[in-house]
Amino acid sequence: MKFYSTLSRTVEEFTPLDSVVRMYVCGLTPYSEAHVGHAMRSVIFDVLRRYLEFRGYEVKFVENFTDIDDKMIDRAAEQGETVHELAERNIRLYLEQMGALNILPAHLYPRATEEIPKIIEMVQTMIDNEVAYDAEGDVYFHVRSDPEYGRLSGRDVESLRVGARIEIDERKRDGLDFALWKAQKPGEPAWDSPWGKGRPGWHIECSAMAAKYLGENIDIHGGGQDLIFPHHENEIAQTEACTGNPPMARFWMHNGMVELGDEKMSKSLGNIVTLGEALERHSSDALRLFFLNSHYRSPLIYREDIVEAQERAAERLRRAATAESEGDMEALDPSPYRENFIEAMDDDLNTPRALAVLFDMSRDINRAREADRDISDGQSVLKELTGVLGLTLEEPDTAGSADVDTLIDLLITTRTALRAAKQYDLADSIRDQLADLGYVLEDNPGGTTWKRA
Repeated sequence: MKFYSTLSRTVEEFTPLDSVVRMYVCGLTPYSEAHVGHAMRSVIFDVLRRYLEFRGYEVKFVENFTDIDDKMIDRAAEQGETVHELAERNIRLYLEQMGALNILPAHLYPRATEEIPKIIEMVQTMIDNEVAYDAEGDVYFHVRSDPEYGRLSGRDVESLRVGARIEIDERKRDGLDFALWKAQKPGEPAWDSPWGKGRPGWHIECSAMAAKYLGENIDIHGGGQDLIFPHHENEIAQTEACTGNPPMARFWMHNGMVELGDEKMSKSLGNIVTLGEALERHSSDALRLFFLNSHYRSPLIYREDIVEAQERAAERLRRAATAESEGDMEALDPSPYRENFIEAMDDDLNTPRALAVLFDMSRDINRAREADRDISDGQSVLKELTGVLGLTLEEPDTAGSADVDTLIDLLITTRTALRAAKQYDLADSIRDQLADLGYVLEDNPGGTTWKRA
């Protein structure tokens, strides 16, 4: 089993540090509802976890909530509520949506506001180690104290200084130094600390939570590619400055970004499709297939028509896995498909290739059923492997069935007209595509009727 590590920029053999795979994924800043970019991250790391467990590993999975930062404070003030109320509402919604997307719950969902003692402990350790300093109640990490700073993102300190829009703050030793602790401003939530009342900086919370719940060294640290710099770069610097025990994580895995048009989908840009909107329009299987049909490190352009096409793909898998058959001829052997699926997933979680195996398998199951062969073993393995990808194979909500009926009737009318015009290839194409979707046309003297297969 091999995965690409952002830190080494190579695909490496994966072996855990011990009997439990320890995995930390940066989660939501709950100042507003999650969008489909968050859903992609959740699906990718859910599949990674499911696959590791499928391969026999025990996994301890931690995903955090950043429930205190500038955005949380600003949004709560805009809406006339406390930061805690804002966080609770959006976290509750997010967890409900994760359930609807068939995401396995994390073993722990720590929150920044509940980890203040560990955060203070780590900040004090860095001050004691002379890699951080108190500047009138703000505490900063001194970037130049880490000679390897930039190794994750491939940047060096000098180029950062030249290209950065450095914040003017005379209390900093260097413009690149970043905040570990922020002194309280009027009206902001705050906690007592050795440096006065304040709150944690963005980066330190993840270092504290990963170290507290998973240990100084973990196997996998995940998140979106937009977090590589500065967030994950700073996590490495501060964690290893505290522990003196590198590496913080053996594998840094980052999913590609979801785009609308030519721009990354982002709350701050306002060009988002919320996860709630996506789940209202599409089944969880369709959304998961949409994300998994591209390699997890590749960017993905969100389009409604492409997601809708995945409903039909999910139906193909569902029909193959659940079709009734009493065939007694030679059984379909599912072992080659299972082996090919594992080979694909072992190759840096190559889900597009793994899905191709499953669709080949579903096609061959249908052919075997038509040939009166025993397909029960094949169906069992197909269900197992689609489960590894988190697919439910459940019938989608039929609330729109009346619209479906109308559309099929319209297609039948079109097909009848094509046959009358002797355009038989096009007429047969309509019939065949409806059959792929699970609708069988029956031509009778009185006209054409249809039924579900």
